[in-house]
Amino acid sequence: MTVRALLGIRRWRHNPVCRRTDRHEAWVALTALLLMLLVAPVLGWKTGSLTDDALRRTVRAQHEQRHLTPAVVVRGPSGPSRFAQEPETAVTESSMRTSVVADWRAPDGTARRGTVSTAATKTAPGSPIRIWTDDSGNAATRPMDTSTAHTHAALAGLGAALAAAGLTEFARRVVVWRMMQRRYERLDHAWAEVGPDWGRTGTGS
Repeated sequence: MTVRALLGIRRWRHNPVCRRTDRHEAWVALTALLLMLLVAPVLGWKTGSLTDDALRRTVRAQHEQRHLTPAVVVRGPSGPSRFAQEPETAVTESSMRTSVVADWRAPDGTARRGTVSTAATKTAPGSPIRIWTDDSGNAATRPMDTSTAHTHAALAGLGAALAAAGLTEFARRVVVWRMMQRRYERLDHAWAEVGPDWGRTGTGS
């Protein structure tokens, strides 16, 4: 419909039966198309760029604040977890992770114990594993990697571009619908004025 309206702009300019509302609808369609082709991609690129910058800062901060720490399994697997409650690593880790109770030491030497997730194949009591901890020695999730950050940023940019295009098309449809409603209102008003005398011309009444 949009393409037909755009092609009709030139054809309707000198068409004696072209209504003013037809030209308005065509210009609305042209404006919407330009917004979808020019503004939506720019908005998507800007959103993706800003998201990528923010996520890269997050990646740097997480890698500075989280550390691989040796631990020892105290209690076996308490049950498999597909993503081990770690949405940040879900994109890059497709292997099955397991929850275990383990002992480890904080940077100040304090003994710690807690439930952690691991991808290690040996999870029997006494097995050595490596877990991620923060600067205080508390168990933490694996830091996000750069490729995951880029993927999230690209998806955010694509989503913003599609959303902008969708909102533009929605706005175009609303405007055209409103224009049609006003056209029908004018027609009803005109018909109300001439309707009672329709077909009575020349009858002598």
